[in-house]
Amino acid sequence: MRLFTRFDIIAFLIILAPFVYLAAVWGQLPDIVPIHWNAQGEIDNYGSKESLLLIPILLPLLTYLIFVFAPLIDPKKRLDSQNNKYQSFKVLLTGLMSVLAVFIIYSAYSAISFGISTITIIMGMLFLILGNYIKTLKPNYFIGIRTPWTLESENVWRKTHKSASVLWFVGGLAIIISSLILPNHIIFTAFITITIAITVFPILQSYFIYKGEK
Repeated sequence: MRLFTRFDIIAFLIILAPFVYLAAVWGQLPDIVPIHWNAQGEIDNYGSKESLLLIPILLPLLTYLIFVFAPLIDPKKRLDSQNNKYQSFKVLLTGLMSVLAVFIIYSAYSAISFGISTITIIMGMLFLILGNYIKTLKPNYFIGIRTPWTLESENVWRKTHKSASVLWFVGGLAIIISSLILPNHIIFTAFITITIAITVFPILQSYFIYKGEK
């Protein structure tokens, strides 16, 4: 089994981007930089610039490592690390986290407040990617809608993920569109509402599908 593919080379370059950007601006960073923003995109906490080193580690690098090791420790051995769909998903999600890391570093470097829409658009893109991928997932303990009912029945898993795929894709589009057209003070509420809806519905659906089978 190949442990290092062309997808890993692409992912490595993507992971490297925020590290390179941070190194490029490091000398111009003050000792104290913004490290947290509230729901309105306003700076509400500061810390040492060394804390920015955690951003590319905890976002793109950690995301990539989870995808690398999850198939190796999956008890069901249902995550096919050599499947092109899995590899593409790994690269896309790592790339999205890398974009978020660069944006956070840029915001700290510029010491600016930013519209909450930037973060919600990125999260909407995440749901789009997840929605496009999860319908292909086989039952496993790491990725997907892991409830007692989906893990108990492969048929419940399949039906739940098939409908959740559409729901998350539509939800991602709704988050992106609302982030572009709604006022800033409403965007966060819309994002939370949509996220709760598309998270809770598949959980409830998996239960009712399971009960229906019984």
